Order: sequence, then structure tokens, then C-alpha cells
Amino acid sequence: MKQDFHHRAARLLVVDDQETNLKVVGDILGQSGFDIVLASDGDQALRRLEHQAIDLVLLDVLMPGRDGFEVCRLIRAQPRWVDIPVIFLSAADDKDLIVRALEAGGVDYVTKPFNRAELMSRVRTHLALKAARDHLRQLAEDKDELLGILAHDLKNHLGGMQMSVQLLHDRAKTHADDRLDRMAANVLASTDQMFSFVREFLANSAADRDLALNLEQVYLNQAMATAVQHYAETARRKGIALAQVGSGDFTVVADRQALDQVLDNLISNAVKFSPLGKSVQISAEPGPDGGAILRVRDEGPGFTEEDKGRMFARYCRLSARPTAGEPSTGLGLSIVRKLVRGMGGDLRCESVPGEGATFIITLPGLPGPVPHSS
Repeated sequence: MKQDFHHRAARLLVVDDQETNLKVVGDILGQSGFDIVLASDGDQALRRLEHQAIDLVLLDVLMPGRDGFEVCRLIRAQPRWVDIPVIFLSAADDKDLIVRALEAGGVDYVTKPFNRAELMSRVRTHLALKAARDHLRQLAEDKDELLGILAHDLKNHLGGMQMSVQLLHDRAKTHADDRLDRMAANVLASTDQMFSFVREFLANSAADRDLALNLEQVYLNQAMATAVQHYAETARRKGIALAQVGSGDFTVVADRQALDQVLDNLISNAVKFSPLGKSVQISAEPGPDGGAILRVRDEGPGFTEEDKGRMFARYCRLSARPTAGEPSTGLGLSIVRKLVRGMGGDLRCESVPGEGATFIITLPGLPGPVPHSS
């Protein structure tokens, strides 16, 4: 729940079954300029939350009916209330009660009789923390809005530039103008690099957000075949033998789009970093608990021990370089790991420098036959 403390006084909900305590706390906080809402039991407090925007709750621990622990848990269970700070109030300075209060979702605990300065300090501290969290959330929303603009505008413009420069490059070749050909090739390479970075940056930012994956049973071999077909022409131009090896169909629990992105990224990297004339193989075998183990193996330069320690960090360039001038952003493996983990799987790499690399993905599955989907 987003609040704007610059345009109105913070609204505090005070919950206590003792009228005297309500008056004392209400007077202390009201005199400091806060907007005070009172409730004499847990149910009334929940009704107040339903109808008013509350910035902080001061909640008595021991009350008839719903006690403070139950009320706090109910507050935390509601997405629209989950960020409201709850400070517990109690006459009992009991460590067990304090622990229970914090475990129920409270952010602080103040004992009665109240010390005015202490109470005010606790309230102002947690309101300031909430305001800071709300501000950070707003910044994140602004960033997402900017990324949306990038996705719809910048990406489209770069795609158009890429197509135009490719046509210019092809035209330069037909005119046998070496100088124009080199210039067009340089512009095309730069455009490809920029377009690749924007595309992967947007994918990484999407993965940074909620990762709302739609997990379902997916035929792994079908997804593998589609990914291999996607890079068949690119591999052919580099003289690389790209093949799906092995037999048998495996059903895994995965998000179809995320799995496609994982396979696309790993095969793209394998082709990109493999020297001309080598091979890239993708295979699958039965995994634990009815799942599958997928391998993407190349005959490229492999990874050093230093590479292995940082290969999944964002914007990290490793020692290997694309073998035909292809763009490399340093974002791909970071995205792959996030997606694999989001699907409940595991990702690791086996590699010896100079002897290629094998990326191994373990994906979960469910036992029993699954009807083939078209």
C-alpha cells in the first residue's frame, strides 16, 4: 500500500481493549500531529483497516477474542496490508511474548506503562522506514515503466536499423566496393551488439521481477528440437555440426517460454563461441524424481577456474570471445540461471580450458504418462 506522508499526516491505528490505554496512546500521538484511529478489539481493528488507509498499527498483545498475535498474522496474510508496520504493546516484559510477537510479523515491541519519548521514537522510526520502502518501490515502478518504453520503442527502432544496415551491407557487396563494405560491416556489427544488449537487458530485468512462471508438464525433446532448428542455419554458416543426440522423450515440469529462453541462450552461446568446423550437441536423459537431465556440449575454448567463479554474474565478460565477431553482452548466463532456478531446477557447468564446455540442467518432473500436446 503506497502512502504519501508529504501530503497528509500519517494515520495510526491503535488497538487495545482498555479504554484508558486507548486514550493515553491516542493523546500522546495525536498531540504530535498524527491522525489517530482507535479500535477496542481485533475484529474492529480489521474493519478499520478495510475502510481506511493505515500507515502503522499499535497493537495490544492480550485481548479477548482475537489476541494481538492472531490479528497481526491476519494483517500479514493480506497483500494490501503486508507492508504496514505493526508495533506490539504489552504490560508484560516477557521475552517469550516478544519472540512470539516478532514471529507473528511485528516490527517492534513497546512495554506499558509508556515512556512518551520512547514511544514517539519507535513510531517515527518505523514510519520513516516505511516511507523509504515506499519510495524505493516507486523508483522500481518508474524503472519498470522506463523498461516498457525501451521494449516498445528502442527495441523496435534498433530492429529497423538492423534490417536497413543489413540491406546496405548486402548492396555494398554487390558493388564490389571494399571501403563501403567495411563501413557497412562495422555499422552492422555495432547495431547487432546494441540490439543484443537491449534484448538481453530487458529479459534480465523481467527475470529480476516476480518471475511469475507458469509451470506445467512439457515435452523436453520437442523444445530441444525447436531450439536446434532455430540455430541450424547459423551453425551451418560457421561449419558447425549442431545436433540433438540420443533417443527417448522426457516430460519435465517447466514454463514453456522460460525453457525456450534457456535452450535458446545455451545453444546460441555454444555456437557463438565454437570455432569453425567443430560440433555442438544437445542431449537429454532421465533425471531424479521423474525429471530429466539436459546437456549442451560444445568444443569451444572452455572456461578457466576464474571464469567458473563468475560466469553467472551479470555484465560479466569471460575469457572466451565469439569466434565470428558475434555480439556478447555478459547477461545471458545470469538470465539462464534465474530461469532454471525459478522452475525448480539446477544448473552447473563442466569445463576444462581448451576442451570445450558442457552445461548441465536438471529439471523436475512428475511420474506417470502425460497426453501428448500438439
